[in-house]
Amino acid sequence: MDIGENGAMRRRTAQAASTRAEIVMAAGRLMLERGYVGTSVAAIAAEAGVVVQTIYNSVGSKAELLAAVLDRVAAEPGAPALLSGATRERIAEARTATEVIRILARSSALVNERTSGILRIVSEAAVVDPDVGEFEQKRDAARLHGFGEVAAALREKRGLRGGISDHEAAATMWALAHPHTFRTLVLSLGWSTEAYLNWLEKSLLASLL
Repeated sequence: MDIGENGAMRRRTAQAASTRAEIVMAAGRLMLERGYVGTSVAAIAAEAGVVVQTIYNSVGSKAELLAAVLDRVAAEPGAPALLSGATRERIAEARTATEVIRILARSSALVNERTSGILRIVSEAAVVDPDVGEFEQKRDAARLHGFGEVAAALREKRGLRGGISDHEAAATMWALAHPHTFRTLVLSLGWSTEAYLNWLEKSLLASLL
């Protein structure tokens, strides 16, 4: 393959990535505005300025579009990941179990705030679309696994309360830091994110240490 072919391939790859990004952003806008059921693939195609087949070729099904929207929200500049590499490093470097809990609480609050809108759509869509329901279950399982890593870190720092297994600790974190809990307290009851963060930190400390 010569230099010209390499350049053409890079341009095609860049164009495909750009098209995919436009499709995902269009899907996010419409789903937040109209809901999952009220947003058709045809409407997303029109919003993105592409034909319907391009969506299937570039991203996939409607459920896969929703998953891509959530991934995009979580990957935006400044968006924290619950157990990103940086978060794992901070937990590993923490001197005490209390510090681990504070790191986890802050990370969870920021992630929940960032993704609350699209996760509401995911929950609503899971009721009517089995593919989204499966996707939501997999994400919940992944979150529980991540909290298991935090439980192990707490035990390593000799901070986990006696009589609590790693699984019980992970399940406690999973329940308290769950996006549904955030939406109930912040979106339904009107708490500020800061108030939620303070409550989450106190609840985790009281339950685990």
